[in-house]
This record gives sequence, structure tokens and C-alpha cells, in this order.
Amino acid sequence: MMNPLPAPVARKNQFASDNYSGICPQAWQAMAAANQGWADAYGNDPWTEQACDLVREFFETDCQVFFVFNGTAANSLALAALCHSYHSVICHESSHVETDECGAAEFFSNGTKILLVPGAGGKVDLEAVAHTVGRRSDIHYPKPKVLSITQATELGTVYSESELCAVGDLARRLGLRLHMDGARFANALASLNAAPADLSWRAGVDVLTLGGTKNGMAVGEAVVFFNRELALEFDYRCKQAGQLASKMRFLAAPWIGLLQSGAYLDNAAHANRCAALLEREISAIPGISLCHPRQANAVFVSMPPALSEALQARGWHFYTFIGSGHARFMCSWNTEERDVRALANDLRDLAAHLPHRHPAAKN
Repeated sequence: MMNPLPAPVARKNQFASDNYSGICPQAWQAMAAANQGWADAYGNDPWTEQACDLVREFFETDCQVFFVFNGTAANSLALAALCHSYHSVICHESSHVETDECGAAEFFSNGTKILLVPGAGGKVDLEAVAHTVGRRSDIHYPKPKVLSITQATELGTVYSESELCAVGDLARRLGLRLHMDGARFANALASLNAAPADLSWRAGVDVLTLGGTKNGMAVGEAVVFFNRELALEFDYRCKQAGQLASKMRFLAAPWIGLLQSGAYLDNAAHANRCAALLEREISAIPGISLCHPRQANAVFVSMPPALSEALQARGWHFYTFIGSGHARFMCSWNTEERDVRALANDLRDLAAHLPHRHPAAKN
């Protein structure tokens, strides 16, 4: 007989990533509802059709929608659809496309060049974008074709509606397609209390990668083409890249559960509130310096290495390689206030007993 699996060890609610969270009830129930009998494969099922229609209703437009397994594929295939191999993609120097996709955008586009621009708070500097496009026009330079932005950004900030319109205007003026990495688009919507259309196609976004995994789903992102012409043969790209799910209904059904119930925005709003609570709880702790404005579900802080190590020794997990080496605490749909307060209490206790205080002033 096989030995029984060991019982799972209870762990603290972790703040390393919203990917650490489980599946929210609405997504789980929708998958269970789809798990009845047989259905046509490869997206030719009623769940996929309904999920696509709900996304169109969500954005108030007749967009083209594709479901893929993960964000790397969503971003990379979307960018590949907008470029030829001799083109280039302009993005922020801290963007996920640059720092965390392992060259996937270049790979799937057969070598498209990534060009980096700076910008405060993780947002692209528009003058730097214009300079990057205009500094050369000869045939030896990879022709700029796409501007890619992230909403919410990798540093936890959010583009306002007016900022997005300015980005969209610039992209059109420069002849660029506009791609939005929306892994945490729901958090931006909840932060601004804005209509999805106003933060996407009405602002000039051509293609959006809409995040699901970080917001309560088991797996799956949506690639949303507001410019339907750009979606030509995108289904072939998905197939070639191993992103065409045979049992597509299980990628699509969670979108039905979250969009129909309103949980898609409710989950994000809850994560944002928990991050706001964490910001308030730790902002006055000696040695803690807030690094970026907290506008979504991430809190970035600077702290002494000794404090960081002591906090990790107490079982808390968080990333320090994102956002210029600062500690990032990320809240999710199932973060609880007691988890936030427990983390803050440990930080407060450890900071009080450190022999040396961090000299940085709070923002």
C-alpha cells in the first residue's frame, strides 16, 4: 500500500504575492458547474462563449477575447501579434515584460527588440517615449511599433484616466500600438472606481491582457483585442504556443463566476483595502520607510536588512527583488485584517528591539 500523503502544514497568510492565494469561491463553484458531463473541446463550448460575452459586456464593446493559461503567454503572444521581428516594443524599465518574462516576448515575436524608458512610480515617462521613437529612423534601428504599459504598475501605482488618455494620445501621434499588461487591472479599477472602458479602449488601448490568476482564479488570463483587426489568426498563435486548452471550459468558467457575481471587482477592492490598512499600520514604525504611493494592493517599504531577516525568520514571506530591492508586501482577495495586523505587530515588535534604527526618513 502507498503511504498516505502528509497532512498540509498550516502557514501564515503570506504577503509575497497575490499568486500565493487560493481559488475564490465564485471561481471554484463556476468550475464545478462546468464539470458536468461532456462538452465540445477547444473553446467550442457554451461556457467559453458566455465568458467572452461577459467580457464584452464588462468593457461595453465588441472586443475579441482569447483565454490562455498564464500571464507570460498572454503578454508575449499579444505583443507578438502587434509586431514583426524587426520592430521594437517600448516599455518601462521595471515592467514585467522586461524583468520577469524570461525573454518570452522576444522569443514569441521571433526577436522583437525591447526598448526601455524610465518613469516615476513605474509609469512611462512620455518625453522619454517620444525621444526613444524619434532618436533614430534609419533602417539599422529596430522600428518602434508598440508601447506597453502596466496597470496597476509593478510598483503598485495606478495610471489615472487622464494619464492613460495622455499615453493613448502619444501612442497614436507616434504611430504606436498600445498594449496594456493588466495582470492587476481589477485592482486599478477598484482603486479609481472607474468604468473598465474608460481605463482601456476609450483611452486608446488596442490590446489588454486581463488578469485572472492574481484575482481569485486557479489559472488563466484573457487577451482582449479592442481593435479586432489585430486579432487576425491569434488563435493560431495560441495553438502553436501550447496555449489552446482542449478543455477550454475550465479556463473560461471562472470568468463567468467572477463577472456575474461581481467578485472580480469585489476581490480587488478587498485586496486594496487590506494594503491600505497595512500601510497605515506600519507607516509609523521606526526604521520603516514607505517607498512608493500605495494605490492598489501592494505596499513597498525600505527597512534595515536585519529587520527583514528577522521578519522572515518569524515565517513571513515577501519579495525583495521587485522595485529596486525594497520589500514588497502584496495583499490578495483572501488576505484578512487579522493577517495584516499580525504582520504589523511582528514588524513593530522586531523594530523596537533592533540595536540600530534605519536612518531613512518616511515619505
